Amino acid sequence: MSNTQTPWWKDATVYQIYPASFKDSNNDGIGDLGGIIQSLDYIHSLGVDAIWVCPMYASPQVDMGYDISDYEAVYPPYGTMQDMETLISEVHQRGMRIILDLVINHTSDQHEWFKQSRSSKDNPKRDWYMWRPAKYDADGSRHPPNNWRSNFGDSTWQWDELTQEYYLHLFCPEQPDLNWENVETRQAIYQSAMVSWLERGVDGFRVDTVNMYSKPPGLPDAPIKDPGFPWQEAGLTYCNGPQMDTYLEEMNAILAKYDAMSVGECPFTPDQQRVIDYVSAEKRRLNMVFQFDAVNVGLGSTIKFMTKPFNYTLVDLKNAIAGTQNLLDGTDAWTTSFIENHDQARSVSRFGDDSPQWRTRSAKMLAMLFGCLSGTLYLYQGQELGMINLPLSVPIEEYKDVDSSNYYREIVERSNNDPAAVQEAKAALQHLARDHARTPMQWTAAKHAGFTGPEARPWMCVNASASEGINVADEVDDESSVLAFWRQTLKTRQQYRDILVHGLFELVDSDNPKVFSFVKKATQGSDRALVVCNFSGSDSDLPHYAEFDLSAAKVLLGNVGLDARCDSPREGQHDSKLQPWEGRLYIL
Repeated sequence: MSNTQTPWWKDATVYQIYPASFKDSNNDGIGDLGGIIQSLDYIHSLGVDAIWVCPMYASPQVDMGYDISDYEAVYPPYGTMQDMETLISEVHQRGMRIILDLVINHTSDQHEWFKQSRSSKDNPKRDWYMWRPAKYDADGSRHPPNNWRSNFGDSTWQWDELTQEYYLHLFCPEQPDLNWENVETRQAIYQSAMVSWLERGVDGFRVDTVNMYSKPPGLPDAPIKDPGFPWQEAGLTYCNGPQMDTYLEEMNAILAKYDAMSVGECPFTPDQQRVIDYVSAEKRRLNMVFQFDAVNVGLGSTIKFMTKPFNYTLVDLKNAIAGTQNLLDGTDAWTTSFIENHDQARSVSRFGDDSPQWRTRSAKMLAMLFGCLSGTLYLYQGQELGMINLPLSVPIEEYKDVDSSNYYREIVERSNNDPAAVQEAKAALQHLARDHARTPMQWTAAKHAGFTGPEARPWMCVNASASEGINVADEVDDESSVLAFWRQTLKTRQQYRDILVHGLFELVDSDNPKVFSFVKKATQGSDRALVVCNFSGSDSDLPHYAEFDLSAAKVLLGNVGLDARCDSPREGQHDSKLQPWEGRLYIL
């Protein structure tokens, strides 16, 4: 590829697949690779350019596959290595690309490397993980090396009786952190987790927890933000350590040999310049990252679930999106557009209105908003249908995610099972839990939403909204469906890519509490677009934009009336009133 060409991944829309929940081809209740292969024509029909497959590697599944016991084997319920090779081939035959999850901050405690590491202090692989001696207080009580709280609650340190030391785990105790300072460890990671799959033809990686590999020297305590609890939120302490640039440059050198792409998961990085340093084309570290500014809107400040539903303003969301969009302004960086993934609740329930009256229209408005943002666009399975959260009536026992169950248990213990505190915790989980992204994909209105056979038992409960029209079969031929709107949005995005994919973003009317408006300007030429979204269940005035003459502008996309049929714009497209949850895309 010559340097003058735009890399394929810049113009791409990537469709994310969570294997356990996508499609079950053998009726055992668990999604599998066969189900993905069967569904490739559907995925291709959306107008996407690539698929990202969440971890399908061998794993004990403590954290749904993000605890990997063998990078070069497939989790048997999902299929075989031959199935993976078939999937890679079938994706390529349709002119699409495939990227995999690269989970290399930690392994499973069942990985052979860790089994050897914990077997004795003298084992050659002892230093492949992060072992530290205990601290003891004046009365001889044993304590972990520092006060870091893990991403799933409790300490980040696990005591090992056999060797009488602690090992570090930023996530579950069953997910020990690798020691990236060991050169031999890094080379083994690169060969087993990256090269082995690049040789099989994958086109790149979504890199899990990409900024956690290099830990701060001395592993210092985190600041105390939760005084009543021994373990403290430490993301800003342990992320973005001193050797991160070196490690990413080593990884990029491997990816470049295969013309493979990278997108890193980059939490706890409020410094915009640090993000630019990661994704600068000149620096050759990562192609792009997921920043969490938008999806973190409304989360608790210390513990994400310690909040109430809808605890944010529209201005908060505007500012978050502007921050990630402005990454492109005057830099050689690249960015991403996303609002859903396997770690986020459904966007219609969080940022739209999932009531039967407005769920379809608000889903389309969100599709327009994120489909008009610059950067590589990521679409999560079911988002194209407008899938929504499980209702509050679903019992807590149906929440399978370790993050949810740990938090609920923690609140029960902290509050001595106080009914009000427990109910508040349940409300927060109903709004924000990762479980909502992991309910089975809704293919039909039939039993189990067509995800698995009628006699099977799905591994996770199916959302009842499948029987209310939110499913592929009901939407696929309906021009007024969310699915049809996403297809039209992706088509429009490609037709106007200079503005919508590559254009510069500018907030307008930024303090408006109900209407989100922004302008996109082509990087070359004078073409501009105006996007207007009414984040409200009531009519809102179309803001007055002094520099734009909307009477001469064309509404290219709209979610009211004739729904995105651009050859017949809806009557009243220049109305000064925006209907509830209405969005418009004007070309100026």
